[in-house]
Amino acid sequence: MFILGDHNSIANQYLSEIRDAEIQRDRWRFRKNMEHLGLLMAYEMSKDLSYKNQEVKTPLGISNINLLAEQPILIPILRAAIPFYQGVLSIFNKADSGFIGAYRKVLNSNHDFDINTDYMALPDITGRHVVLIDPMLASGKSIVKTMGDLAQFGKPSRVDIMVVIAAPEGIAYVKHNLKMDYSLWVGAIDEKLNEKSYIIPGLGDAGDLAFGEKI
Repeated sequence: MFILGDHNSIANQYLSEIRDAEIQRDRWRFRKNMEHLGLLMAYEMSKDLSYKNQEVKTPLGISNINLLAEQPILIPILRAAIPFYQGVLSIFNKADSGFIGAYRKVLNSNHDFDINTDYMALPDITGRHVVLIDPMLASGKSIVKTMGDLAQFGKPSRVDIMVVIAAPEGIAYVKHNLKMDYSLWVGAIDEKLNEKSYIIPGLGDAGDLAFGEKI
């Protein structure tokens, strides 16, 4: 597991601004800060990938440079992941993309819920490197449900899960229930979940902050 906020960098400015209740009022700025975090997280992940040497013909000669051996498939969980995904896509600008729509379906007054994935548009992921992108890892149910649903599209060769804010309970849930090898890339790990399974201190609802409240 890589935690971006544990390393002193400009990323901490963006992490602080997406949390700040006053700055959050500016939706454009919130989206851009999420995008910047996607850029930085993707860059860090790129250091952990496989490369192969290639020749590049310049006007004056030949240059040898190590380039990515394989482009990943980027899979954001809609809708909240869109700005974060845009940053990742800006780094892996030759990557394929798939899209999954997921939302909480509240079951009762105790705030119990299931995860519905009612929209899936994906390529064949067999033998491919998959990057699952979601800004908030709260209960962990969305990640586990999504990875289970992805099985119908093939078995990937590598899985990376990329989130901005995570709760310890969600990390533990994913670790216990996700029966595959994966790497977790996190902006920051927060204190806990509240009774509604929202991250504390967190930042609120990332989808609402980026695009407006839903009914």
